[in-house]
Amino acid sequence: MDKLKPQDLDKINSEAKIAPADWIKVGMSTCGIAAGADEVLQTLKDEVKKRNVDIDIKKCGCVGMCYAEPLVEVKIDGLPPVTYGRVNKEIAMKIVEKHVCGKMLVNDSIFELEAKG
Repeated sequence: MDKLKPQDLDKINSEAKIAPADWIKVGMSTCGIAAGADEVLQTLKDEVKKRNVDIDIKKCGCVGMCYAEPLVEVKIDGLPPVTYGRVNKEIAMKIVEKHVCGKMLVNDSIFELEAKG
């Protein structure tokens, strides 16, 4: 592999800035998988595809809230980042329908809401 040049770093940096602003992260650590995160991840992917929504769906590791798994963190432009807990297939469908598409929070399932300020 060749050494990286400043131009290479500039290209990598500009590509990173183009990344979509909206994303969904699903906790896929051992505790998340044991609680059903695989099904949640697949449901989110299916619902996003069905609705033709352009959003990144990422896997992430443990955030230390094992009691609330499966955890789903959502960042939609214009809304604060939200962590949903104890997400199942039905809640995952609501997250895509209401939060991602409708820009409304799914209040009954919020475990953490990042305050602006």
